[in-house]
Amino acid sequence: MKKTLFEKIWERHVVDTLRDGTTQLYIDRLYCHEVTSPQAFAGLRERGLKPFRPERITCVPDHNIPTLNQDRPIQDPVSGRQVEALEKNAADFGLAYYGLKDPLNGIIHVIGPENALTLPGMTIVCGDSHTSTHGAMGAIAFGIGTSEVEMTLAAQCIMQHKPMTMRITIDGSLRPGVTAKDMALYIIARMTTGGATGYFVEYAGEAIRNATMEDRLTVCNLSIEMGARGGMIAPDSVTYGYLKGRRFAPRGGEWEKAVAGWRELYTDEGAVFDREVVFRAEDIEPMVTYGTNPGMGTGIGGRIPSPGSVEEAGRASFCRALEYMGFSPGDAMLGKRVDYVFLGSCTNGRIEDFRAFASIAKGRTKAPGVTAWLVPGSRLVEDQIRAEGIDRILAEAGFELRRPGCSACLAMNEDKIPAGKYAVSTSNRNFEGRQGPGSRTILAGPLVAAAAAVTGKITDPRTLIQS
Repeated sequence: MKKTLFEKIWERHVVDTLRDGTTQLYIDRLYCHEVTSPQAFAGLRERGLKPFRPERITCVPDHNIPTLNQDRPIQDPVSGRQVEALEKNAADFGLAYYGLKDPLNGIIHVIGPENALTLPGMTIVCGDSHTSTHGAMGAIAFGIGTSEVEMTLAAQCIMQHKPMTMRITIDGSLRPGVTAKDMALYIIARMTTGGATGYFVEYAGEAIRNATMEDRLTVCNLSIEMGARGGMIAPDSVTYGYLKGRRFAPRGGEWEKAVAGWRELYTDEGAVFDREVVFRAEDIEPMVTYGTNPGMGTGIGGRIPSPGSVEEAGRASFCRALEYMGFSPGDAMLGKRVDYVFLGSCTNGRIEDFRAFASIAKGRTKAPGVTAWLVPGSRLVEDQIRAEGIDRILAEAGFELRRPGCSACLAMNEDKIPAGKYAVSTSNRNFEGRQGPGSRTILAGPLVAAAAAVTGKITDPRTLIQS
């Protein structure tokens, strides 16, 4: 029988299937951060249990940590307690822990792939919806709730209903000045935030095959924003080249053996998906959002649509979103004022994102009145930035490089956008108050963010690349 990539990996991890169709699924790796794990560890203690396979569990604080003065105690008491609790739980149960001062610290969805803790063919879970990021390595990766974190700690298994399958094919090649983030925002705008609900998505096509691993991580990261259970991309030479030699990658003969197995991870020709969707890469331009969910997006040269273009059931929320953002139907996005710019998060906090931002910033200066937070996704990314001299380019342009963390992706640490201010953000969500109470978020890729940072307004980065 012809099988999809998802079906191959899923079936290899099935422990049992209940009468109602629920699957007991074996999990290869559990990632734990400080926000969703405390109750799970407390549950273990109450039941007198220990992690079933501690070597398969990795703990990293990222959501609550500051991006300045990381050598000092965390000032916010709630954040401090959560980080301390994760460190204690990891120590008590003998789990790998990469804390603030560890050279492997960073956002959990960045450090997993870059250290080869995430590998093709794995099943991966974390108490965080953007666990879908890891699917770019050819893995089944998805977010789970706190009770499921406890279940995985105790049994290294989880109970799941098998999702439907969808293939999204992006044919053709992206035009110059268009990034993987633009591709993802374009897909979400076309699919809507509920268009992939109930599905696990495999991305395919020329644009995906030509994408770097970091581009693929960005695309899979945003799968959840169209309602998908997760996203994945078949491993290939790009995947193997990225993983080889990384800290936890197989070595020597084990590497060759692993690659031989990974080469079997592909969708068979003729395999049937529950749904197929096709887009053309040439149709995509730099994207920005104008509302309060990632599906409210448009090409940077576009205008905000009218309520009449929205299905009647969604018109009220559409109008509320525009009111919250201070925008009106028919407004052009080009030229909109920008107060803050955030480069970072598990979506766009990798070295290629900083290279892209620096390509626009080089020889220019930060616009007056703009506050920019440039936050690497990990210590390794920060080290690369400094090794390549990107930090000097940014400093000459008036930008400050911060320390790794989730930062302004969400208002759980000190990096909060003030009420009423506009932030061009390379993160993944633009919900009301996501970056701070009353904050107004415009999602975009690193080139659009850089263009906004040096002009103080929404600017097509292609005009700066050409100049």
